[in-house]
Amino acid sequence: MMEHLLDEYTQCNALSEQDARLKLGLGIGAILICTASTTLVTPFFIAISMAVITVGIAKIPLRLYLALLTIPISFSLTSGIVVLFTSGGGAALISLPILGITLTVTTASANLALLLIARTFGGMCALYFIALTTPITEIFSIMHSLRLPSSLIDLSMLIYHFIFVLIGEAISIHTAQVLRHGYDTFWNKLQSLGMLAAMLFIRAWQQGEDLLTVMDARCYDGRLDLGGEYVRPGVPAVASVLIYLSICIIVAYLTTSVTIF
Repeated sequence: MMEHLLDEYTQCNALSEQDARLKLGLGIGAILICTASTTLVTPFFIAISMAVITVGIAKIPLRLYLALLTIPISFSLTSGIVVLFTSGGGAALISLPILGITLTVTTASANLALLLIARTFGGMCALYFIALTTPITEIFSIMHSLRLPSSLIDLSMLIYHFIFVLIGEAISIHTAQVLRHGYDTFWNKLQSLGMLAAMLFIRAWQQGEDLLTVMDARCYDGRLDLGGEYVRPGVPAVASVLIYLSICIIVAYLTTSVTIF
């Protein structure tokens, strides 16, 4: 399944030996700069550079990376189209009369829509860098080392675990329904979806009870301990991250007045 494939790449990529805190700082720093940018130049610069780092340096397969990028591209384009026709300001670029309603695209709405798409694209590329190069267990260990509440960390670990449990159960139930022609007609689809939701709730409850039984059998005392030994990152690695983030800040500063329309 996809989750096992992604976990494999987080463990076996070319940057897997690098300090997780350094990778997390690079990704989060890029996301913050991307979202704070007032023009689309910096987000696109971050998107391209992060893609190069993830594919070229971390050696993540290009086909997998492009497949993952279709997710943010789809919802960012949808959001951009909505913003394009709902925000105002500036000179009118296009006017489309539809069913007695005139939809107008202005320079301000066009710039805002492009900025939204660029920010989403750049932020997701930075997020994919973290997701594809840093194992989730190391992220939980970092949260533990930062003295975050243990209940928050435990809850995050259980939520992460049950996401894939629910996905696996939903796929199994859906496959069984498809083999029994459960989605051939419209009414069959409605009935099958209702049964899927009900069975998914029951299976999730059962999985939770089984997990609690297993944890109690292993002397669970209400806290999931995470061990982690961190090696101080090398000076070249730290310098590379600082230089990259500094370049992003400089690009954002130099392009504050750049607009497309």
